[in-house]
Amino acid sequence: MRRAAKVDANQGEIVAALRKSGCSVSPLHTVGGGVPDLLVGVADLNMLMEVKDGAKPPSARKLTPDQIEWHSAWQGQKVVVETVAQALHAVASYLSLHGQNAPPLLIAMLTALAG
Repeated sequence: MRRAAKVDANQGEIVAALRKSGCSVSPLHTVGGGVPDLLVGVADLNMLMEVKDGAKPPSARKLTPDQIEWHSAWQGQKVVVETVAQALHAVASYLSLHGQNAPPLLIAMLTALAG
């Protein structure tokens, strides 16, 4: 019997920031099997995002054995983030990698975080 999926304390904040920046977000944390927590869509691109709580000690932020196995086997894009800033930077970097400009709201949010 599978245990109930745990949601990191910062996941809600990260989801809210991603949505505010113009991304669509679907939670996947209930899928299990090491699948990342979030499916993030922006500019016709999709990315998988694993959320770890940066407030926890490093030992509690490690990928689980299922997550390690999944990440090792997955041939597509995936990223692990601990903060809103990391999540927004990951989206901006992914867009840039694919020749897309980050939406103005995303740039404004990154600028405010850096300020």
